[in-house]
Amino acid sequence: MLSIESTLAIFAMLGISSISLFWVKWAKIPHTVLLVCIGIVIGILSYIPAFSFFGQFSLTPELLFYLLLPTLIFESAYNINVRRMVEDTPIILILSVISLLVSTAVIGVALHFALGLLGFSIPLIVSLLFGALISATDPVAVLALFKEYGAPRRLSLIFEGESLFNDATAVALFLVLLEIARFGFHGFDTVLEGAVSFTSMMIGGVLFGVITGGVFAKLVGMYRENEVASITLTIVLAHVTFILAEVLSHQLVIGSFHLFLSPIIATTVAALLMGNYGRSKIHPRAEEFIEKWWGQLAFLANSLIFILIGVLFVNIPTLDISMITVVLVTILIVATARALSIYPVVGLFNAVAPKEQKVPSAWQHLLSWGSLRGALAVTMVLLIPDNLSFEPWNLPLSPKEFLLSLTVGCIAATLFVKATTIQKFMRRLKLDALTHIEKIEAEEARALIHHEAKERVKRYEERGYINPTTAQELYHVHETKYKEACKIMTHVDTKTLALRVLRMYAIGIEKKHLKELYQYSEVNETVFRRLAGKLQLQLEAVEVGELAPNTSIHTDEKDIFESLATLLKKLFAHETAEEKTDNLYLYYRAQTIISRKVLKELQAHDASNAEHIFTKEALMHVIELYTTFKTQSQKKMGDIASTNPKRYQELSHKLAVLGLKKIEEATLRELYERQLITPKLFISLKEEIAKG
Repeated sequence: MLSIESTLAIFAMLGISSISLFWVKWAKIPHTVLLVCIGIVIGILSYIPAFSFFGQFSLTPELLFYLLLPTLIFESAYNINVRRMVEDTPIILILSVISLLVSTAVIGVALHFALGLLGFSIPLIVSLLFGALISATDPVAVLALFKEYGAPRRLSLIFEGESLFNDATAVALFLVLLEIARFGFHGFDTVLEGAVSFTSMMIGGVLFGVITGGVFAKLVGMYRENEVASITLTIVLAHVTFILAEVLSHQLVIGSFHLFLSPIIATTVAALLMGNYGRSKIHPRAEEFIEKWWGQLAFLANSLIFILIGVLFVNIPTLDISMITVVLVTILIVATARALSIYPVVGLFNAVAPKEQKVPSAWQHLLSWGSLRGALAVTMVLLIPDNLSFEPWNLPLSPKEFLLSLTVGCIAATLFVKATTIQKFMRRLKLDALTHIEKIEAEEARALIHHEAKERVKRYEERGYINPTTAQELYHVHETKYKEACKIMTHVDTKTLALRVLRMYAIGIEKKHLKELYQYSEVNETVFRRLAGKLQLQLEAVEVGELAPNTSIHTDEKDIFESLATLLKKLFAHETAEEKTDNLYLYYRAQTIISRKVLKELQAHDASNAEHIFTKEALMHVIELYTTFKTQSQKKMGDIASTNPKRYQELSHKLAVLGLKKIEEATLRELYERQLITPKLFISLKEEIAKG
């Protein structure tokens, strides 16, 4: 029940969490660890009458399962590049399913016998329940550290993919084991029912996620111009998918089998679909805001969870001094089980995997050590019924309290030991080192920054903003730094890398201006997807050193949602011959425009004598390449226009009007931001421009 005290506690915790962002560097510990420490302090303070309101708000299964967990899952999956994830699907599935099952089994059996030796008679099903709930890794805690400390991108993706999908596997396995714990084991019937439930959760969750994600992507496309609607629909998608999957799980019965849907899998798949296929349906002005909005929601959810975990540390029920031994033994078993679920399993994978998909040994060490635990483990413990009991059970704590004690102990160990040592671990393994191309990109960025600073200093001096002495001093500082950044070009071995970086830079310019064309409807969704797909394939090819990628392909088997959408369109929405021709015209027109934009920017660099990373040789090569692109696109556009001059004259006129509308809107927004017109006039004139 939400009361004035619990409401005050929520906002006080969020306020403290926000302020604590300024304490992180001083404390020299990860933010999630600091939040737990804050939670411990709050838990202690809650016993003082003046701060008793903190005790009115606590973690509940409903709060975690229906509000906070969907937020964290959606935010994480929404930002995953599904194309890159598909490349590593085999290892992600192996880690999220096989490794989790191995970990659960090892923890369950080892804990059962180890605690027996310590004099605690714990049923095997209880230790297996614990194995299932503690084997799921927390992506939020560890990925923030990976990002901060500079872990390799592919390793971060593997870890994130594993964390997302092993959450679903862990919950599915946990629920099956919980049913056995509640109603007993009845041989083959129980095994069959458990297998059906587990399989239906996985497959049903995927299908349901595709359906809800597809429906909401369509809705977002329909209301694309309304940014508020787009943003709201993504929030609704995350929680409706999760809650509906849970509701349907209680309703679907075929014969004597109860079919379950995994809400975590469903939400993950829906978020992946919206974040990849559905992203292009979101208006560009809303897209950036949505990313920031979901980042903010994830921060709020994460803050509450880790602060409340800290409060749990204070309020956790204990046996006596012997419980410390039990927790320590459990921590060692969990760490050992994680290692056994990584090294042998990944070793077998490496034995049969292609060279480019193998997982280096240094990565395996980090996968083993970086397995932090958090929200999901607590969520699953809280789902255990309070009245769950076993015969015999000779402990003062109930099974739920006992498992909660072990869970909190393991979370504390991963946060206070593993999380605080990950940076040193990565440095020792040299996983935070920059790649060759990242070094080139760093020098390029420095050169661009200091070159622009030099030019700005000269303009400021000419306009009288700064005196000549200050200008000369600042110019010298940036000139020195600029030359230092340029020294790397003296190495012959970097020529190819420099060309790669320049090609990637050019593709980035294309993508930026393509998005602008789409924003103002100068290309439709079909054309935007084709060009965006082609640019993405070119970028990926150049990243791995292929400087002459195939420019005729627009998608491949890695883009699973795009492939599914294409199949559905072929079945239900046939494109007419006239529409195909119009789309080709728009395609080549857009290609002409973005090629011209690249040429304009590169030629400006050439004219300014900014020969930093963009050497004369590389600049001339890429300028020549994009000149060819522009010439070819112009010719093909002209060929299409010549087939029906009147039609394409009208289309050209329409596109010109849209282009001018872009100028009108930009000018209007600038006038409004400078407060030269009132909000009332801004809205009125905006509507006037929209009507044309």
